[in-house]
Amino acid sequence: MRAVLRPVRGLAMASHPGPTVAVTTLVTVVAWSAGRDLAGCLSVAAAILTGHLSIGWSNDAIDATRDTSVHRNDKPIVLGLVSRRTLWIGATLMLVACVPLSLASGWLAGLAHLVGVAAAWGYNLRLKSTRISWLPYAVAFGLLPSFVTLGTSGTWAPWWASAATALLGVGAHLANVVPDLADDLATGVEGWPQRLGRLARYAAPLPLATATALLVVAPPGPVGAIGWATLAVVAVLLVVIVAWRNAPFLLTIAVAAVSIVALVLHGDALTS
Repeated sequence: MRAVLRPVRGLAMASHPGPTVAVTTLVTVVAWSAGRDLAGCLSVAAAILTGHLSIGWSNDAIDATRDTSVHRNDKPIVLGLVSRRTLWIGATLMLVACVPLSLASGWLAGLAHLVGVAAAWGYNLRLKSTRISWLPYAVAFGLLPSFVTLGTSGTWAPWWASAATALLGVGAHLANVVPDLADDLATGVEGWPQRLGRLARYAAPLPLATATALLVVAPPGPVGAIGWATLAVVAVLLVVIVAWRNAPFLLTIAVAAVSIVALVLHGDALTS
């Protein structure tokens, strides 16, 4: 039994479960708020989940040598729970499955999502070590609202929704890298956050704050009490991210979750 559970545990760890579960859940909720029925919401969830699994597993497979050299004991390959070959097989299968599941929402919606998945794979394969390491995050996250709206009403998402989610992606990129800056630099990863160095921790809240403000203020209609409360909660979380040197990535996910509440409240504005 242990021999079976070890690779299962390894696959779960390598999937980057925090962001995978969070993004899948949040995008599905947005799809529901935009008017998708149960079948449509399940289709969106399946496409997002398989896409993220392919991204997470390929990331750990690609970084296996680098992670081993710096003794990353939070990585399943380093711990011997799963092999690099298994992760590559899993990533490939999920990528193949993601194609029809994305296209089930319509060819244009599916294409929007697959472009985002391709951007994330581009980050894993090469762009994470370049000055434009932020770009795949901006593209992938920025296209998520349009994946929902194109599959619901056949229209592209409003500019404010796309801009806000793109900024959430950039902020997530900065916050995710900050705890691993030393290890990244030691193994030759010189993306945008690594080049910023210590400034990355202070830069992360800027796109996150801007994204939240857009999601609260830009949609038509009054901000309302819930909107102001959303801004207040996010402000507190951003202060913690700045003040706490090793603020966990979960705090960034929390910011995104609270921000998405604002998007869900304006779900009808996405397709109007």
